[in-house]
Amino acid sequence: MADILTVTRQALLGFDVELVDVERARMGVLRVTIDRPNGVRIEDCEQVSRQLSHVFDVEGVDYRRLEVSSPGVDRPLRRPADFVRFAGQRIELRLHEPVESRKTFVGLLHLESEDPARFSLHWQDDAGQQRVLPFSCDDVDRARLDPILDFKGKKR
Repeated sequence: MADILTVTRQALLGFDVELVDVERARMGVLRVTIDRPNGVRIEDCEQVSRQLSHVFDVEGVDYRRLEVSSPGVDRPLRRPADFVRFAGQRIELRLHEPVESRKTFVGLLHLESEDPARFSLHWQDDAGQQRVLPFSCDDVDRARLDPILDFKGKKR
């Protein structure tokens, strides 16, 4: 898998996209997730798919079907740069070790100004009290954006 990740990262160097994830799924599916600061367009997925199809053929990467997509509204956060980019956003955070008997927290992501490798999550406990949870990327089992979506729109 490390070789596929390296090959994919190299193949996308000339593109204005960020490689979020490469995943092998059942039945030979190879999923590549990309992102851009202004969002992923269908044209981006098409270009990346064409490029990767050619590169994977040359490199002998074994797959039956290639899927290229955006990470969606619940984009995973994996690298420190992801946490920096999405500071101020609402996230769901799962820690490796429990803090106050819980591992999963939802709140607003903040940067700690004195240390760029440290972050904090501003969340509300069951009693409605605002709390602050300091953490580093090493503490994180998984994290993802957790936006509040309103499908109702304006009422007339």
